[in-house]
Parts: sequence; structure tokens; C-alpha cells
Amino acid sequence: MAKAEVGVRPLHDRVLVRRMTEEAKTAGGIIIPDTAKEKPARGEIVATGKGHVTEDGRLTPLDVKVGDKVLFERFAGTELKLNGEEFLMMREKDILGIMNH
Repeated sequence: MAKAEVGVRPLHDRVLVRRMTEEAKTAGGIIIPDTAKEKPARGEIVATGKGHVTEDGRLTPLDVKVGDKVLFERFAGTELKLNGEEFLMMREKDILGIMNH
């Protein structure tokens, strides 16, 4: 469990994600206008809950941790604006994988 510098601690199996910015140019050097960009489905975990509570009351810890770079479903989570910055609050099950860089 970790608390973000934004002052929010997600509950249970939820995580707070800061979207990663996408490149403004293609590999060929074409500049993509803001109106044509899709919101990125990549981000960095900035806070986590304690884990998933099972039906029998046991706590299952999360597989992700603060600082992990993750891929998530395109329309996952709830958008939040905290201290002027945009975040996503989502359940761990909406995360597709952890990036290895």
C-alpha cells in the first residue's frame, strides 16, 4: 500500500494511475495534432490500495506496486483531476500488464 503525493489512498484493489504521454510524432516524422490523438492506455502507478478482500475476508495483495509502468484497457477507470493533474482510478483487474523497461 502506498499513498500518492496527491493525498489520495485508493481502497482495496484499486490503483491510482498517471497517464503516460504519447509521442506527438510518428516514426516517419509526421506530427499528430492533439485532436487526432487517442488517450494513452499506458501509465504509472502512483498509489495502491491494500489488496482484494475475498469472500471469506482474506486479503490478497496486489501484483502491481507504486512506480510500475502498466498497460490498461482503453476505457478503464474513472478520470480524476487532483491538484491540477489528471489521473485514473481503476481496479487492478483492468490492468493488462506491467511494462518491462
